Amino acid sequence: MDITTGVHALDEILVWGGALTLIVGFATTLWRVVRAVSHLTGRATQFLDDWYGESPRPGVQARPGVMERLSLLEHLSRAVQHEVTPNSGASLRDAVDQANARLQRLCPDMPQSRCEEQQDHDREAGEGRPPGVPSPSPPADDS
Repeated sequence: MDITTGVHALDEILVWGGALTLIVGFATTLWRVVRAVSHLTGRATQFLDDWYGESPRPGVQARPGVMERLSLLEHLSRAVQHEVTPNSGASLRDAVDQANARLQRLCPDMPQSRCEEQQDHDREAGEGRPPGVPSPSPPADDS
């Protein structure tokens, strides 16, 4: 099957135009793949830099990696837990408990707090409002 236009110069232009179109199409596809891989590689590099941390450079401080940060958070969590649980008497919780015990010895007939008094009053009244929220005033009679 011979497909030609009958004009030799036109046939040559069409063949070269088709070849050029294929080459440009393949180059464009290759460029898009290379660009996507480059972008993905850059993102993976950023992730790994964050994961492992970075060494200090001139003018830039070192950044700890994820495992170093988790270790620091575990250490801080242990320190906070030590302060909020009763233990040997050196924690903040022990100091608060001791202060409450001293206050209870000084004022044994006083309720725990005014806030508890207000909550008890609100419960008895059945209002269901949070403490400190005033009840609405009755509507004015315009007669």
